[in-house]
Amino acid sequence: MRIAVGSTNPTKVLAVKEVMEMIYGDVEVFGVEVESGVPDQPVGIEETIRGAINRARQALEKGNADMGVGIEAGIYPVPNSLTGYFDIQFCAILDREGWLTIGHGPGFEYPPYVIKRIKEGVEAGKAMDELVGEKDLKRKTGAIGYLTHGILPRKELNKLAVLMAMVPRMNPELFGLKDVPSPTAPRSPLTGV
Repeated sequence: MRIAVGSTNPTKVLAVKEVMEMIYGDVEVFGVEVESGVPDQPVGIEETIRGAINRARQALEKGNADMGVGIEAGIYPVPNSLTGYFDIQFCAILDREGWLTIGHGPGFEYPPYVIKRIKEGVEAGKAMDELVGEKDLKRKTGAIGYLTHGILPRKELNKLAVLMAMVPRMNPELFGLKDVPSPTAPRSPLTGV
């Protein structure tokens, strides 16, 4: 099975590879440079989901793959939070049969400086780089890796979004999905069977 990821960011490609190998076994996962079709820093759930879907669709076509995967992070308003916003990763998975499944990972808050810079039109990754004095943090442990002191690197955060998007595909009979590429025998990551 060929799975194209709509990004060349190693944290996204590795996240997809690790999840898909747990589910399907031996798969070919590769990154494809695509445009999200949304601003560099999406704001709001709809815009973030649209970016993930656009990435998945382009990856599927450009990569001549069986599945296209798009991961897009964006901020959305959250009442009573310290900054008023959370960041969340959405994952969209589209296959050749046209089935689209979507999932998201946990949300977290950026420091107030980052939210201020986002409101000024700066992408969150660049604002985090400015704040912590590091270059290309988003291609390494990410903001979440930095903010959790390494407990949850960005790759692991992305894996959760990918896994959530795979839930209907892992249980096609429960979701009324026909002809969706599903694992013949789901494997447990704990036991390997």
